[in-house]
Formats: sequence, structure tokens, C-alpha cells
Amino acid sequence: MKFAEHLSAHITPEWRKQYINYEEMKAMLYAAVEQAPSSELADPEVVSRYFAKFDEEFFHYCDKELAKINTFYSEKLAEATRKFGNLRSELTEALEVGMVNKQKAWRTKNPLRKKNVPARKIQDLRLAFSEFYLGLILLQNYQNLNFTGFRKILKKHDKLLSVDYGAKWRCDHVETSHFHTNKDIDRLIQETEARFTQDIERGDRQKAMKRLRVPPLGEQQSPWTTFKVGLFSGAFVILLVAVILSAIFHGIDDDWRIASRLFRGPLLIIEFLFLWGVNVYGWRSSGVNHVLIFELDPRNHLSEQHIMEFAAIFGVIWAICVLCFIFSDALSIPTYSGPIMLYMLMTLFLFNPTKTFSHEARFWAIKVIGRVFLAPFFYVTFADFWMADQLNSIVPAFLDIQHFLCFFTINPSWERVSDGQVCIKNLSISRPIVAMLPAWFRFAQCIRRFRDTREAFPHLVNAAKYATSFFVVIFSYKTQTTSDIYPISTENPWLYFWIVALLVSSCYAYTWDIKMDWGLFDSKPGDNKFLREEIVYSSTWFYYFAIAEDLVLRFAWTLSMSLIQAGYVDGDLMMTILSPLEVLRRFFWNFFRLENEHLNNCGKFRAVRDISVAPMDCSDQATILRMMDEEDGVSNRRNKSKFSAKKRPEQRLLLESESNEDLRL
Repeated sequence: MKFAEHLSAHITPEWRKQYINYEEMKAMLYAAVEQAPSSELADPEVVSRYFAKFDEEFFHYCDKELAKINTFYSEKLAEATRKFGNLRSELTEALEVGMVNKQKAWRTKNPLRKKNVPARKIQDLRLAFSEFYLGLILLQNYQNLNFTGFRKILKKHDKLLSVDYGAKWRCDHVETSHFHTNKDIDRLIQETEARFTQDIERGDRQKAMKRLRVPPLGEQQSPWTTFKVGLFSGAFVILLVAVILSAIFHGIDDDWRIASRLFRGPLLIIEFLFLWGVNVYGWRSSGVNHVLIFELDPRNHLSEQHIMEFAAIFGVIWAICVLCFIFSDALSIPTYSGPIMLYMLMTLFLFNPTKTFSHEARFWAIKVIGRVFLAPFFYVTFADFWMADQLNSIVPAFLDIQHFLCFFTINPSWERVSDGQVCIKNLSISRPIVAMLPAWFRFAQCIRRFRDTREAFPHLVNAAKYATSFFVVIFSYKTQTTSDIYPISTENPWLYFWIVALLVSSCYAYTWDIKMDWGLFDSKPGDNKFLREEIVYSSTWFYYFAIAEDLVLRFAWTLSMSLIQAGYVDGDLMMTILSPLEVLRRFFWNFFRLENEHLNNCGKFRAVRDISVAPMDCSDQATILRMMDEEDGVSNRRNKSKFSAKKRPEQRLLLESESNEDLRL
């Protein structure tokens, strides 16, 4: 592997701009050689002056790169030293609390296991040390990669120009530079290993190093997992074609709307899961650190292939259940056993209490979803409101779950029912309540954010955006319940209230998507017209496409409402068509929302979770949130001159995943 590829594969994404600019320096060398006057045609003195001038420019550039690396390394090393001091103090305090007496503590060699020390404190110390150790390894990797980069580029310089100036410059400058000669990072790593082994893991070094294990920087995917993804994805595509053909040519004995509402919700969840796997692949390929943003364990988390595998497996199960529903008579099985088995399997998979089927990822999902449902009673992390945003894109799945419960409550038999349209025709008040739940979750989270930070903007303004969804649902429900009073829909005043609410909500949401969530249409976009100065993804056309796509799908309801009101298309059919498109819109939204958050982390050079086990009250937490922004952060998303006086750089001391909504203007 070429060094440029090796460097790109092993850099820490949040520190990307602080590494040696190897590609630029290599391009300078090749350009100098190509543009040099021919030694056969030009005077040797002219050639000598040309290369002398180039060497002056080249080594001046090397000086700038070396100064940048030395400065960054010194800052991160000082930060690591302070963190180690804090962790050591917290560990010492825990040891003193756990010690009943010195003699007994010495015999057990495990003061942290004393009943005086809560288990949560022990776990917090383990997590804090493991994250700190990961940060040390990343800094050590930064040190080694930059030294290798200088050695490689200076060797290339000497080879291309047939001189030895590069080797001399390396000996005089690089090998005597602070970032190379300083060995404090090695000492910190050794001391961290020693303290963690002796004081937390009772001297068991093998166990300690297993907990401190650093994931490989160039993570490889399992060929077996790749095979399973391909196998189940192919099987799902074939079965999906079979479902479509069977529905067309064999037909559905009962009302197709019943089948649609019973099977549509799980399919939306499966689609979301698969596209989330594609999101993870895109983030990883582009250097967007989703593991840090979601506060996942860098040593143990699902890859994109694992997520796609689960989606493909459930896709196969979904298709089999639909085929069983269609051919229930021929198979001599209860007609409605298919949807029941599907919901049961998906529920059992998620809430399976055993440590199987990626239990840590499932428990993480349950914990996040639980905090979403219990908003505003919990502090809101990035993962919490990100998950709530996803739920806002699968509202039809919530409504289909409500229909599922209603249907099997009225028709407890799994056989064919006499009147299956009761739940369809009955405009129960529960449907608008269920439809408003996802918007309520985000509304409550925004209120909680305001309560924690006391910042009206953006949190109250964002809450107002979700409040507009309440009016959309209410006016929609009133339009449906008064349809008997107004046989001609254009005479129904609630219809016009509904349209106005939809317009306001769609404009509000689209503006927020583009400007706030994605950080686009910046006043100083640089070369990226209508975008922002810093972009992660390679092509600007991807951004322009997403802007147009988000606009079209945000206002897709105009086509839907027109066709439904004109009587051309049934409402359930239109929802079945538009629901997957809304999940697709959220799929594109995820790319740019995570990119924007990633740029915020890059502005603070935040590459690992900052964890402190020291207790903090709500007032301290709110103060730290307000002090999060750095003066040299992502300048394309904020007006520094106007607001730099309000926020100053401050080192974070708490495990948190706050959104950059907290850091907005």
C-alpha cells in the first residue's frame, strides 16, 4: 500500500487538517520536476537557480507543516496530561472511599470492590480510563504517522531531485522536533496501563489490556458477514418480486387496505434499517465519525454490514409472511397468522433479554427509544433527538400499529373476518393522538433542551417547528370527521385550515433542514456555491441533489392531496407510495446532519468521548453546554465576530452527545 493511502486510512478524521499535507507536498515535487527547464537545452546555472528557488519554497512549506504539527501535538499532550491528573485524582478518591482500613484493603488488593463504592462508580472509572487510553493511542499514532510522512516525502524529494538536502533537513529539523523527541505520550500510556491494571483490575494485566483494547484503525469487514448480506438481500429481492406478482395475479381475498395496513409498518422499519446501514457505510467511507457522534463504544459496535444483514433477514421474513397471507387457503393456515407472527418475531428480537443477536446494540436502541418516549424527563443527547427525528419519518408505522391493535381487538380470530373495515372506517380519536406522538417527542426534547441551557434559540424555535405538526394532524382529523357534513370537499373550511397548516409546516421544516440541520446556504461558502466552506463529501452535486430532493419530498403532499381530493387515488394507496419515499428523504437527511455534527467535532478536534466520573449538577451541566463552542471552530456555520464574546473554548468534562443545535447562533 502506498503511504498516501496508508495515511488516509489511519488518520483520525477530526484531526485531518492537523496532519502533514503529504499529497500537497508530493504534488509540489512532481510539478517542480515536470516544469523544470531541460538540462540539455538550458544553461546548468539556470537549472541550478530553478531548483534552488524551489527548494527554498519547499522547505519553507515543510517548516510551516512542522510548526503546525508541533503546536497541535503539544496542545493535545498538555490536554492529555491534565486529563490523566483528573482521572488519577478521581481514582485515588475512589480508593480512599473504598478502603475500610489499610490492612484489609492490602489483603484484598481490590479496594474498588468494597461495598462502600457503588458499582456505577467502578463502571464509570473503567469507561473513563478506556476512552482516555484510546485518545492516547490516537495521539501516539498521530506522532508516528507524521514522522513517517516527513521521512517519506523528504526521501522522495532527494530521489526526484538527485540531492541529499532532504535527508539533512530531516536530521536538523524533524528528528530534533518536539513532536518526535518528546516521549511523554509513551510514559502516559505506560502509567495508564499500570494504574488501570493494578487499581481497577486487581493486577490482572490480561484482563486490563482486554478492556483497554484499541480497535484496529483500518477495520476490515468479515467475508462471512458480506456473504450473508448478499445471500439474504438477494433472497429478499426475489421474494419481493414474488409478493408483487402474487398480489397482482392471485389477488387478495380480503380488502387490500387491511393487508396494506398490517404489513406496511414493518416494511418501513426494515427499509429504515437497511438505509441506516448504507448511511453508516457512507459516513465511514467519508471519515464522518458516527461512532463518536452517537457516543457508541469504539471497541464494540455494529458495522454497516451487520445492520444490513438484520434488515435483509427481516425483509425475507416479511416477504414470507405476506406470501403466507396471500396463499393462506392453499397452505391451510389461518389467514391472519402472518402479520401476528411478523410482529411477534420483531418484538422478540428487540426485547430478547439474552446476550445473543447483538445484545449490546439492541439494548442501546431500547435505551435510546425509551428516553425518546419519556421526554422531557431525561437529559437529551444527540442519539436521542436523532432517533426521534427518525420516528417522525415513520408516522405511518405508528398508525399501522394502532390499526393492528384495533383490528385484532375487534377480530380476535386469526381466520378470515366478516367485517375487517371497522378500524378503517372508524375515525377514532386515538389515530390523531398516535400520529402526533413523534412530533410530541421532539417538541418535548426541545423544551427540555431549553430548560437545560436557557437558550431560546434554537430550542424554542425548533419546538415551534414541531408544534406546527400538531395543527396539521388536528385539521386533517377535523377534515375527515366533517366530510359527511360537507359532501363537496371544497366547501369544507377545515380543508383550507389543513392546507395552510401543511404549507407553514413544510416551509418551516425545509428551511430548518437546509439552514440549521445541514448548515448550508452559508454567507461565506467559499468555492462551494450555496453550500458552505467546509464539506466532507467529494461531489458538490450530491449536496445540490439533496437540496432539490428534500424540497420535492417535503412538498409531495401537494400531489397526494390533489389526487385524493379529485378521487383519482385512494388515500391508503397514496400513503403506501409516499411512506417509503419519506424514509428515503430521511436517509439523505442523515448524511448531511451527521456531516454537520462531525464538522463541529472537527472544530474542537474532538476525536474520543470526554468522560469524567466527577458528579455534576444541572447548573454545572448547563454552564458547560454554553461554554462548548471554540473560537476557532467551524467558522462557516457561525458569525464569530458577532458572537465570539458569548462563548469561549472550554474543555468538556462530561460524557455527552449534545447536538450542535446547542451551539447554533
